[in-house]
Amino acid sequence: PVTAGSIVVPFGHVIGNEKWRGSEIAQKLQGKVRLIFEDGLGLVDFHLSNRTCVLYISEADLVAGDEYKRKLVLSFFLSIQASSLGGIVIVERTQISDQYFLAVQKLVVLELGMVLLPVANQGEAAQLITQLVGFCIRHSVTYGFVLLQVREQSKDHSSNPFLPKQCSQLAEPAVLRTVQQIPGVGKTKALLLLEQFGSIHRLCNAPPPELEPVVGQAVAQQIHTP
Repeated sequence: PVTAGSIVVPFGHVIGNEKWRGSEIAQKLQGKVRLIFEDGLGLVDFHLSNRTCVLYISEADLVAGDEYKRKLVLSFFLSIQASSLGGIVIVERTQISDQYFLAVQKLVVLELGMVLLPVANQGEAAQLITQLVGFCIRHSVTYGFVLLQVREQSKDHSSNPFLPKQCSQLAEPAVLRTVQQIPGVGKTKALLLLEQFGSIHRLCNAPPPELEPVVGQAVAQQIHTP
């Protein structure tokens, strides 16, 4: 397993597990971020920073049974918790795998305290990773800061993402502080943006006319422009 401080990720780079070489997600990331492959990452699929890693659960993993749960739990205790890493779980939520999604939510968010980001396929996952890297670079936000906020909020029952009157997507508490870093976007507007678009992925892809009613023309253009 990866030990604390053993993975050094240059700013703006992504380190991928060697098993992903030649995959669709790797092909989509090439040219968008600087992708480096390494052996020895264990169950971790990608490192976005020295302290933030991604675990990828595919549609096939969910349909195959409970082996994905073993991967998540082992990754958490052997790599993430042991190395003080922040964990992001990207899961393929499709028509076939949707019936298993609630179980994934409960395990990842409530039991393990990690961030959950649903995608439709590897192509969308690559786009999401690219946007996470680019978004944090543009707004000078670190993944560690964002994930620290998630852990702190998880201690408060009032911010339980399963309770009513909270943002609809489980990933939203994780990116709330990130969205607030955009000039002109405070907590209220950040919440409204996340409630309307559901995720940072949709927010980054939203055209300015859809953003303007919440943040105004200038901020909407800033969010939309890479």
